Amino acid sequence: MIATLRGIVHRQSSEEVTIEVGGIGYRVLVPITVWDELQDEQEALLHIHTYVREDRFDLFGFLTRNDKALFERFINMSGIGPRHALELSAVPKSLLMQAIGTQEPKLLTSVKGIGKKTAEKLLVDLKSLAEKQPEIFEVERGKWKEERGLHDQDVIDALKNLGYDTSSIMNVLKDLPSDLETSEERVAAALKQI
Repeated sequence: MIATLRGIVHRQSSEEVTIEVGGIGYRVLVPITVWDELQDEQEALLHIHTYVREDRFDLFGFLTRNDKALFERFINMSGIGPRHALELSAVPKSLLMQAIGTQEPKLLTSVKGIGKKTAEKLLVDLKSLAEKQPEIFEVERGKWKEERGLHDQDVIDALKNLGYDTSSIMNVLKDLPSDLETSEERVAAALKQI
């Protein structure tokens, strides 16, 4: 099993990179937030989850062990496969914590393929995880841009209603200027960037 890969990054599609290690290119699926952090033709270290089934062999990469652990928690839940877990991994941890605190499934149901019942089960599981291992939800400074977003749920909902997918929304949200104070300003700015 592969635990980490350190090598030269070759960015492919928006959730896929190739990491070249010793002349061998490993195809690694990553959350959109990780893809944005990685620089093409630069060295990177990714923490790898190896997903093996009789018909597939996939590598999923994360910048931190905590992010990998959270992804593994997602895929161990009934009804959540690796693709949905990858989408969930792109949700900012501050918003996950907000959803856990309020036990409001709305944020999680905005992720493609996650229904209300699955979101409710996921929130119960994540609440238990947050109580037992709060470090999994910590954001490492220097690896991730500071997460913000008490009113980002309104922005997410508005953009979802306009037909945008979660990955695109999360990608745009993290780059919005911090001086935008209202949800309306943030939606307008996001629409200009999508």
